[in-house]
Amino acid sequence: MRDQGRVRRRIASIFTGYFLLKLLHWPSSLIANRPGMILGHRTGAVKHGGHLWVGVLLVLTAGVAPARDKADNWLEVRSPHFTVATNSSEKQGRQVAGQFERMRSVFHARFPQIEVDPAVPIVVLAVQDEKDFRALEPAVYLSRGSLKLAGLFLRAPDKNYVLMRLDAGGEHPYQVLYHEYTHLILSKTEEWLPLWLNEGTAEFYETTQIRDKDVTIGEPSKENVYLLRRNRLLPLSTLLSVDRNSPYYHEEDKGTIFYAESWALTHYLIIQDSRQHTRRLSDYMNLLHQKVDSVTAAVRAFGDLKRLQAELEAYVAQPAFNYGADPIATEADEGAYKVQPLTATQSDAVRADFLAYDERVKDARTLLEQVLHDDPNNGLAHETMGYLEFRQGRMEQAREWYAQAVKLDSQSYLTHYYFAAMSINRGPMGPDTEAQVEASLRAAIKLNPGFAPPYDRLAVFYGARRENLDEAHRLNLQAVQLDPGNIGYRVNTASVLLIMQRENDAIAVLQNALQVAKKPEEVAAVQTQMENLQQVVSARRQMEEENRRLKERMESALSDKPDCSAGASDQAVASPTPPHQELPRGPHRSERGTLKNVRCSGPAILDVDVDTGGHTIALHSANYYKIAFTALNFTPKSELNPCADLEGTRARVEFVAGSGNTKSGGIVSIEMLQ
Repeated sequence: MRDQGRVRRRIASIFTGYFLLKLLHWPSSLIANRPGMILGHRTGAVKHGGHLWVGVLLVLTAGVAPARDKADNWLEVRSPHFTVATNSSEKQGRQVAGQFERMRSVFHARFPQIEVDPAVPIVVLAVQDEKDFRALEPAVYLSRGSLKLAGLFLRAPDKNYVLMRLDAGGEHPYQVLYHEYTHLILSKTEEWLPLWLNEGTAEFYETTQIRDKDVTIGEPSKENVYLLRRNRLLPLSTLLSVDRNSPYYHEEDKGTIFYAESWALTHYLIIQDSRQHTRRLSDYMNLLHQKVDSVTAAVRAFGDLKRLQAELEAYVAQPAFNYGADPIATEADEGAYKVQPLTATQSDAVRADFLAYDERVKDARTLLEQVLHDDPNNGLAHETMGYLEFRQGRMEQAREWYAQAVKLDSQSYLTHYYFAAMSINRGPMGPDTEAQVEASLRAAIKLNPGFAPPYDRLAVFYGARRENLDEAHRLNLQAVQLDPGNIGYRVNTASVLLIMQRENDAIAVLQNALQVAKKPEEVAAVQTQMENLQQVVSARRQMEEENRRLKERMESALSDKPDCSAGASDQAVASPTPPHQELPRGPHRSERGTLKNVRCSGPAILDVDVDTGGHTIALHSANYYKIAFTALNFTPKSELNPCADLEGTRARVEFVAGSGNTKSGGIVSIEMLQ
């Protein structure tokens, strides 16, 4: 067998796709998952449970700890779209920033309809040599005999890091950076783009050569050609159908064939469309976007698949491949770059944050403790400490670190977001904390309008309080637009619509989410939400009917009151008619707890205490017919009698707090919980 990964042994791509699964994608709760790093399939990663998880070595090679062992002079170069931190010269820092800006301009020219700037900024750590690189690279590569890397691309939902050696050589030393940058800009197409075309496009662009005046695109991968000429190609019907659960994507030998043939078919179609002035690949993608399945779309766009298979086999066997220089203007405006020196604590904080996402937790914490000792007000160090505490499942400590970071660095959108998200999941909040959470979410949106999570969290925040519901719905829609593949955002949109009593719209949103969902757990989550929604709608309608009957019985009983004629006693007889009551006005609050001390007086006056477990709220209604009663996930056994059936019930109560008092108020709605 050939020496697999001859090029990829020089460079690896790492994805931290684990990060804050519940916090970023399923915001109803927080969980602390042990993170993993997913490597490109050709680097010898080990598969566990459908993912490629890289184990972290318990014993590290001596002499690679990231502690400050010399007075490195770090500086930061900010270009319009990238941030470069380097311990080299300003000239090299500018060159690195320029290279990435030129790379971006290539993709912007090639994909004019796609937003090439990710919502999460890209930070490049450009280090001088192997020693500096080993102080930061994944621990799994530090043992003797491990692969030698020249760079890596670390992707997470909230961070994009590039680590690169400035002394790297070779024909294509940074090809995986180009490969993964392609995936990054195509990420919003993943809900409909088939895997073969996604990977084939990344393979096509990974050998790009970027120069000042032009760019070479499409140079064949010698590794791919070598493999394809010595192995039987997959049938196209198989290649076109491969998904992330397929063994052709996960198993090393089959996966390698899949990558190579995906490259070959993509290369063939791009070159042929260019030479023959056809639009077969564009037509295929348009059909996919219309939700035509991959194989059917291929037949309609490419014609007979057996004939295409023969053409592809002949293409792979040809002695030479076409590719060339594209006169794309890739000049970078270095006058727009901002350069500033970094203090020792600032550069250490950046390196510690990278190490935290790189799974070198012990090294990250050691460096952070040193930073905080030297600079107690370092905002990034507090943020990273919050992240490490979250990973360990210590939510309260994590929230405290983020709360301090908010005070120290008001310009970090992530700090604002995580402080707010953790505060929401913490439980009931007082008015001051609520105001801080709302302000932080709005700050996160303002600081990074392309980052979807704070839109979703603010919508959930408003929905839970039954306030600003129109704005909550607009926020939901913005989150979905920014991240169409996130099923959690669609589920939360349906929840807000249900609160707005737009049940049909909520069902339509969930039905659409089912079409977008790809993973079994996503489908199951949407189906569960649809079942819950239907139960809530059914219970609401039943409760409305029971309230109507109760009102009719009360009115019937009141109609039988004694006749007070002129000859009767001079003593006034109080009318038992329920007093007229407008719904309480003011900001709505919401609390969960147990209903206790339920008291009824007069014809329809209701007083009840809500025991939240931490404090008690005294609530009142002058007319309980005005209260919206609902039941969540269960159906009451009989018609509701508020005076007799509420005692001891778990419920979520919506109310308007009394003036200057958060422990009393007027009842708006009571949602009984199972």
